[in-house]
Amino acid sequence: MSVTPEPDSALWQKRFWQLLAAVFIARIGVMLLFVNGADLAGDEAYYWDWGRRPDWCYFSKPPMIGWMMGVIGWLTGNAEWGIRFAALLLGTVTLVIIHRIALVLFDAKTAFLTALLVVLTIATAGLNLLLTIDAPLLVCWTLGLLLFWFAAQKPTCNVRWLALALVIGIGTLSKQMMLAFPALMLLFAAVSREDRALLRNPRMWVAIVAGMAFIIPVLRWNQEHAWITLEHTKHHFDTKELGVGRWIGRTLENVGLQALIYTPVTFVALVAAMLAAIKQRKQVTRPVLFLLLASAPALTCFAVLALRQRINPNWPAAFFVPAFVLAAAWMRGLLPTKANPGWQKWSLRVGGALVVILHLLLVIVFATDLKGINKLASIRGWREAGVEAQKFLDQVPRRGKTFVMALGHRYHAAQMAFYMPSHPRVYRWEPSGTVQSQYEIWPGPEERIGDDALILLPSEEEEMTLSPEVADAFEKVERLENIRIPLGQETREFGVYLGHNLKSWKAVGTK
Repeated sequence: MSVTPEPDSALWQKRFWQLLAAVFIARIGVMLLFVNGADLAGDEAYYWDWGRRPDWCYFSKPPMIGWMMGVIGWLTGNAEWGIRFAALLLGTVTLVIIHRIALVLFDAKTAFLTALLVVLTIATAGLNLLLTIDAPLLVCWTLGLLLFWFAAQKPTCNVRWLALALVIGIGTLSKQMMLAFPALMLLFAAVSREDRALLRNPRMWVAIVAGMAFIIPVLRWNQEHAWITLEHTKHHFDTKELGVGRWIGRTLENVGLQALIYTPVTFVALVAAMLAAIKQRKQVTRPVLFLLLASAPALTCFAVLALRQRINPNWPAAFFVPAFVLAAAWMRGLLPTKANPGWQKWSLRVGGALVVILHLLLVIVFATDLKGINKLASIRGWREAGVEAQKFLDQVPRRGKTFVMALGHRYHAAQMAFYMPSHPRVYRWEPSGTVQSQYEIWPGPEERIGDDALILLPSEEEEMTLSPEVADAFEKVERLENIRIPLGQETREFGVYLGHNLKSWKAVGTK
């Protein structure tokens, strides 16, 4: 079965660019509203702090997100809108590439439908608002799919394989998941009869090896730091025994979260399209086989993994990309088994309704006093707390000899570093004495012996006292005041202390 070009191809491509422009403008408005109504998420501030100290790897992630944050901070003067705008740009680029994949594999109308299905998901709304490691990964993953298809179409073209190697490398520096991409290439080459010659093509093997070679500096960094990233990643796969009821609840939660972020009807349509392609796998076209192998095997693995542990909704995101293209082709009748027209109609209707409701809620919440609700407390109050902390820092007797130290979660140190106007280097105390974040990998207060410290102790309690281990490290500790930022029903609160003359500090390290 071949796909013939649509006579109105130019019209559908024009409609895509009109859709893209409308969506981009709307998201600019939502982004500005979000910037005015919410602070950075904890991970965003944490990654921003990484960006101030570029390295080949960090505690839990490859270096790309840190490098990106460093460039964004340099270009925008560490402005919050710069981080939000970068997320929007990367999300937009990803959408353009997804459209291009569908256009190359099928036709302009299928490509438009694919883009529309992607836009009308809650997952895409989040991707364009928050800058996490998934944003650069999805750009690299989608571009990798497109470039691999181009290379398979013309396997003697060195430039295409070189470009693919570069994208694999950059993706590998963005998120560990990109290491699975070469397996996808080999699977397609092994299963597709028309492409088995790729297994004997040295260009593909060179592209794989060259792309994966980008991980070498990351591995060397980990070797020097007791393989801390690997140790952290292993915790994601920890599991515990559950009763039947709780096991069923967790399994349903995993499925429910995926159905929510991809919207319920569209999620079922994605699964139905893959099942339809599997059922008629001997009759499917080469593009359909490519999309099927790029999605179904990995998503099946995640489904099995979900039976033993909780799955973060973003983990399988890259493998849903080809599934969206496959679903659009299925709805358009480009698979041997044609979809009922209701799938397209209700996927767009339900997805559109949920996305509109989500954005209306954002407008209502951030334009009214509803932004004080408890669920939003984690991304509010940091700006005000940072300004108050800066006032204390500006009044210390030895300003040039005073550092800032935050206790508690790593987010406390990261948020204070970002929202204190002077963007000071903020240290963190880890009571366990082991490496639990990037702050324990960097040199700690042991490099500030003899200096004073402005100590920020987060707490919900009225009376806040420092741990003796912290207090005894200083010649004298003086209690100043509290920082108290109302957040509707909750309060962001820090006890503020001034430690005089740091006498000693037990370093935490991985070497």
